[in-house]
Amino acid sequence: MEVIYHLAIFVLAIFVGYYVVWSVTPALHTPLMAVTNAISSVIIVGALIAAAASVTEMNSGMGAWVAKGAGGLASALAAVNIFGGFMVTRRMLAMYKKKEKKTEGGKH
Repeated sequence: MEVIYHLAIFVLAIFVGYYVVWSVTPALHTPLMAVTNAISSVIIVGALIAAAASVTEMNSGMGAWVAKGAGGLASALAAVNIFGGFMVTRRMLAMYKKKEKKTEGGKH
């Protein structure tokens, strides 16, 4: 029963996240990406702590290995999210730069 409860919360979070992200106006997209990158950096800290969970004789159960695996996966996915966020932000900011006009003869 507890698994169904957690699965329902996860599915609701997906729907809420989808509608929140797609309803953002384009003018707010770059600040939203900056906040997302900041959140992902906090996720990486937590994921590294989870991945460093000690597996001792007293705590050698499956839970510690699941925490290590989930921590490693979370850090990898958050790193991809941060890298992608910076790339998208860079492309969006490049759209606002003035383009240089080329003169005849190839000189600027």
